[in-house]
Formats: sequence, C-alpha cells, structure tokens
Amino acid sequence: MRRWASTTVTAPNAAAEPNLDWNTFFKLRKTRRRFQLVCSLGTMAIGGSMAGLILVNMDLEYLGKIPLDPFITLGLMTMSCAALGWLAGPSLGSVIFYSVQKGVKKPMAVKEAEFFARIKKNRVDPSVSSVGNPVPDYYGEKISSVSGYRQWLKDQRAFRKKRTSFL
Repeated sequence: MRRWASTTVTAPNAAAEPNLDWNTFFKLRKTRRRFQLVCSLGTMAIGGSMAGLILVNMDLEYLGKIPLDPFITLGLMTMSCAALGWLAGPSLGSVIFYSVQKGVKKPMAVKEAEFFARIKKNRVDPSVSSVGNPVPDYYGEKISSVSGYRQWLKDQRAFRKKRTSFL
C-alpha cells in the first residue's frame, strides 16, 4: 500500500538563490563595478610592465622596418599592451566579484535583465537631441540607487517635455 499524503515536512531548497530587492541590487552593482575598476588598473599596470620588460629584452632589429623612431614604436607597443590589460580588467573583476559574493550571480542576472528592460522601455529617442537639449544618460549607467532611478525617469520626462514644447 502506498502513502500519498506524507506527514514529513519537506524543507525548502537551501541552495535557492535569494530574491534581490532593488537597493541590494544597486549596492552589489556598485561593488561589482569597483571590483572591475580595480582589476582594470591592475591588469593595465601588469600588461604595460610585462610588455616593457619583454620588449626591452628582445632583439630589436624588426623595429627598423617600422618607419617611426624606435622609442616611439616601443612606447606605442607598451601602451597597446597596457590598453589590452585595461580592457581585460572588467572580465577578471567580474570573475573575482562573483567568486567572493557567492550565490548572487543568477539573481543579479535576472534583476539586471529586468533593470535594462525598464531602461529600454523608458528611455527617450536620441535622434531628436540637440546641443541645447542633450539626451540624459541614455543607457542608465549613472543610476546607482532607487532614488537615482526615479531622478533618471524625471530627466527622461523633462527631455520629452522640452522636445515637444520646442517643436
């Protein structure tokens, strides 16, 4: 005989991701951005230093084929490696952030998708901007709190109002 109704209580899944409220989401987003910035600075310094060390210790006969001063060429190559390090920093910063803040990757991805959907829905048409009426923060990059989002919405409404009143 099978028992269809159980008297034991099933515990909720402890590994379930917590739902993020908007304030927590914005705090985590700001923290992630700081991780990315610090890693960008670090990878830029490492990339430039490594390129400088490698280029100085190499045979420099190939530099004669480039029609620039060798010091300028070495400087440009070093700066290029530093720029590549700067571009690699946000990826490394995100990896470090998500390894430090365990369990927030999926909830942040869901909340971020919802946030960008709201931004996309409420942002203004940039084709009607002018020097006197520039588009206010088109991608919502400066939003760092709920009150900042409300201010962003007010700025978008003000842009629309200026656009319709001056046409």
